[in-house]
Amino acid sequence: MAKKGKKYIEASKQVEAGKAYNAEEALALVKKIDFAKFDATVEVAYNLNLDTKQADQQLRGAVVLPNGTGKEQTVVVFAKGQKAKDAEAAGADVVGDDDLVQRIQSGWLDFDVAIATPDMMAQVGRLGRVLGPKGLMPNPKTGTVTMDVTKAVQESKAGKVTYRTDKAGNVHVPIGKVSFEEKALVENFNTIKDVILKARPASVKGQYVTHVSVASTFGPSVTLAALSL
Repeated sequence: MAKKGKKYIEASKQVEAGKAYNAEEALALVKKIDFAKFDATVEVAYNLNLDTKQADQQLRGAVVLPNGTGKEQTVVVFAKGQKAKDAEAAGADVVGDDDLVQRIQSGWLDFDVAIATPDMMAQVGRLGRVLGPKGLMPNPKTGTVTMDVTKAVQESKAGKVTYRTDKAGNVHVPIGKVSFEEKALVENFNTIKDVILKARPASVKGQYVTHVSVASTFGPSVTLAALSL
């Protein structure tokens, strides 16, 4: 295990051991104890009682945060004809079809979100080994395979985030920056919370959410009070 630095240890002392904070308290504390020399990202982490070997218990989706993420998203769109023009008009950073596929195959990956129209997925599918591991592959479940490229681009630019369970049933989602006002972070947190709770698979028995915490990029995590489920 990596040795914790002095700043991390000092920050940890301000988190009361064994205490479960409410959202307002937790996010205020995360802002207070952050020690990064840059505007760190604040992330919420959920541990869910899911058997991810079961297809219906693999959560995946996307949601637009009311106060954005604080990060400028670079968006590329795979589209042709009028849909390509629509994507450009909506603010996409790069738009293309076969030429964009070739560019990415050559090693270019300087973007945050990839969107594609359904008719382009045969070509985009060739990039699965490149985009898949980085979480950049367009997918209907996250709204990134769509004919409505205008909406998809606008939402991505406005602060759309994706969520997906890992093999252990964990979900990690950014909810803003340390520089955000506490109220804005709480609103973003509540938006994610509502989405996660509504996504509960019908086949899950017993407690659904087993642990929730928030933390800044390098800061210690703060545990939140158990949700009534």
